Amino acid sequence: DLEHGMPLYSCLNICTSGSATSCEECLLIHPKCAWCSKEEFGSTKFITSRCDFVENLITNGCAGELETPKSSINIVENLPLSSKGSSLTLSDVTQIMPQKISLNLRPGDKTSFRVQVRQVEDYPVDLYYLMDLSLSMKDDLDNIRNLGTKLAEEMRKLTSNFRLGFGSFVDKNISPFSYTAPRYQNNPCIGYKLFPHCVPSFGFRHLLSLTDKVDRFNEEVQKQKVSRNRDAPEGGFDAILQAAVCKEKIGWRKEASHLLVFTTDDVPHIALDGKLGGLVQPHDGQCHLNEANEYSASNQLDYPSLALLGEKLAENNIHLIFAVTKAHYILYKSIRSKVELTVWDNPEDVSLTFTATCQDGLLYPGLRKCEELQIGDTVSFEVSVEARSCPAGNTSHSFTIKPAGFRDTLEVEIAYSCTCGCMKQMEWNSSKCSGNGTYTCGLCECDSGYLGSKCECEEGESGNMYQNMCREAEGKPVCSGRGECSCNQCICYKSEFGRIYGLFCECNDFSCARYKGVLCSGHGDCHCGECKCHAGYIGDNCNCSTETNRCISNDSQMCSGRGNCVCGKCQCTEPGAFGETCEKCPTCPGACSTKRDCIECMLHNSGGLADNQTCPKHCKDEIITRVDVLKTDDQHSVLCVYPVNDCVMKFTYSELPSGKSNLTVLKKPECGSAPNALTILLAVVGIILLIGIVLLVVWKLLVTIHDRREFARFQSERSRARYEMASNPLYRKPISTHSLDFTFNKLSKSYNGTID
Repeated sequence: DLEHGMPLYSCLNICTSGSATSCEECLLIHPKCAWCSKEEFGSTKFITSRCDFVENLITNGCAGELETPKSSINIVENLPLSSKGSSLTLSDVTQIMPQKISLNLRPGDKTSFRVQVRQVEDYPVDLYYLMDLSLSMKDDLDNIRNLGTKLAEEMRKLTSNFRLGFGSFVDKNISPFSYTAPRYQNNPCIGYKLFPHCVPSFGFRHLLSLTDKVDRFNEEVQKQKVSRNRDAPEGGFDAILQAAVCKEKIGWRKEASHLLVFTTDDVPHIALDGKLGGLVQPHDGQCHLNEANEYSASNQLDYPSLALLGEKLAENNIHLIFAVTKAHYILYKSIRSKVELTVWDNPEDVSLTFTATCQDGLLYPGLRKCEELQIGDTVSFEVSVEARSCPAGNTSHSFTIKPAGFRDTLEVEIAYSCTCGCMKQMEWNSSKCSGNGTYTCGLCECDSGYLGSKCECEEGESGNMYQNMCREAEGKPVCSGRGECSCNQCICYKSEFGRIYGLFCECNDFSCARYKGVLCSGHGDCHCGECKCHAGYIGDNCNCSTETNRCISNDSQMCSGRGNCVCGKCQCTEPGAFGETCEKCPTCPGACSTKRDCIECMLHNSGGLADNQTCPKHCKDEIITRVDVLKTDDQHSVLCVYPVNDCVMKFTYSELPSGKSNLTVLKKPECGSAPNALTILLAVVGIILLIGIVLLVVWKLLVTIHDRREFARFQSERSRARYEMASNPLYRKPISTHSLDFTFNKLSKSYNGTID
């Protein structure tokens, strides 16, 4: 496909679909497009586009007359890197290679070059010490009486060319920042019992220009006395800016590393704080030291902003160190252990991408810095440059690549290939154009009032013979219904929405997809109903960035290997993965092994990460705690187990809101004892006996239940019998009894009864 440099001819041809009407328009469509400047080109039966891929133009008979410029690079200055600093003259020290190149860019055609950077050994160092002399710093002032000697001894371990300077500050001498009553003018400490005598307040005072004489530094420190201001914040930012921009008075050398050590015990005032004292004029970023080397605009200008301060420090190659009196040597080594490229004056229509190659030899796409370096190490960066468009007037541009804190720079000059060579052979009033136009690059540009491919027609001529020439296909409207046919050419209508163009007025530049109401998202151009995205963007509406910088995880993998980078953001595909680069995944199969590698390298200096010296980088977000007993009942923690010499090591980990991982590890692995054979034998025999007893009990219970049921049934049948056990149903008694009813009178008495 086009992104990989090979066009898919069976699909949409981006060159021909762009409807380019000139060589310059063709060059802007795509870097693979070429223009045919041959006079007789194509067939008379159909229209052949002069703007096409090179292979197609050659196939159609345009060999030898193609306009297809390419981006190119020319190294103008390429001095070798120096190995040491102080052994050479300062102007000969080179820390970046090359030093100057020139590029000729065709829009969309990316070119690249390699930059090498080395921090040379024994490089000169200028250190300016900026001291807060407010009353709260009295104890610190006593502690740094011999600071110059100590600094020189430590810094000479890194360089033989070291200079020291000294300056001090308090705050603006106006209310409400300082005591301004007349009684405090000469001694603002009047009435303060703990320290009744101090010098008047001042903004910034430059006391000692950079010098290699350490004794002078110590002498100036010995002379200093503290002052007193009213509020807690100090005027340190005023002092930093003056120390940065007053290069001549401070004595900064162009060929040295610049360190500005800022020592204070409280926060500084920032921009707009000056309004409390009636100072409404913003700081101008200029030097305002008077003949007495004091800051003369302290009571006229507001405090500088952070943005202005950062700009001036970067402009003058100054490393600002917020420090106390002990850590300068360590901080300087930390600064010297990193190389980071910065870009100055990058043109808006030029895109830059970086790929770093650090000391481990690995490629880091999207990164422009290397860390954990030793002085004398060399690192390289692959810089890819691409022009998005042609500037107005075809002007040239330039930009500068500069390692942060270095004086060395790489100057890059850019020229643009936006014109075709065939334009130098223009023919005015050419016979090839019927004497009615200018012939250029194989086409006729007709004079006013004339039309046609050879300018053979005058405006206004029309007829049926030209109508079919203005139809894209048989049966379709003339000029797609968006124009008029004149001399076999379509003249497209004007539209308030944009431009209608094309051989048959079939295209426009306003009917493309929009994103949030913006045509092609503002990152592309609308060509014939389709967005042609600028470099770095894709999608139907060009709203999807192809930048992958934000998708690179700490282990230099794309989305930590658990997702895909879509439109500049990681979409995690691994179940349970989350985070900006899918770096967090407590439930992933490989999560325990990843954490195990960090535990082994950080606690025991073993494992794969310890072998390739990448442990501090890969495990910088791991917080490891060793315990005697591991708690496994935390629902937010994941338990991990791995074997260690016939034992088992256990640890749990959980993700913290700060983005770090909390690892809790057993101090010693768990080891089980060997099984006892006698115990196992007795346990088996006991189980067998127990099973036998249970079976006997169950059998006895079943028999008992069955007997009771049978006896109950027998009793029920007995109760239902109709005779007694001693009677015989066949036996009949020998005596029978008969009853007779009668009535008679005897002795005038009546009887009624029965006679047997």
